[in-house]
Amino acid sequence: QVQLVESGGGLVQAGGSLRLSCAASGRTFSSYAMGWFRQAPGKERELVAAISWSDGSTYYADSVKGRFTISRNNAKNTVYLQMNSLKPEDTAVYYCAARRGSGYYTKQQSYEYWGQGTQVTVSS
Repeated sequence: QVQLVESGGGLVQAGGSLRLSCAASGRTFSSYAMGWFRQAPGKERELVAAISWSDGSTYYADSVKGRFTISRNNAKNTVYLQMNSLKPEDTAVYYCAARRGSGYYTKQQSYEYWGQGTQVTVSS
């Protein structure tokens, strides 16, 4: 069992930065692939970024490439999402998710564990 708790959301002006953190419980965090998803009002939840546990390989949605960076610290059981050059369209509830597996994974249905989410609001 893995429990996930996100933090770091808030209100920021366009062009600003935020760093989200996702703290995981459980001794086997290092063997879980992690992902960050987001859901804006009236829209479906979408994958933002994903990272493998084995080699640190990453995936980014086209909409955030070059602006967001996903990283993890297995010793601290934490995954991060550094968000730079934020835009109003990045406004959403951001969720982290975990699943077993050695790669990174893009299908949200495959993720086993989810956090409660943290709100990110970008003002214009």
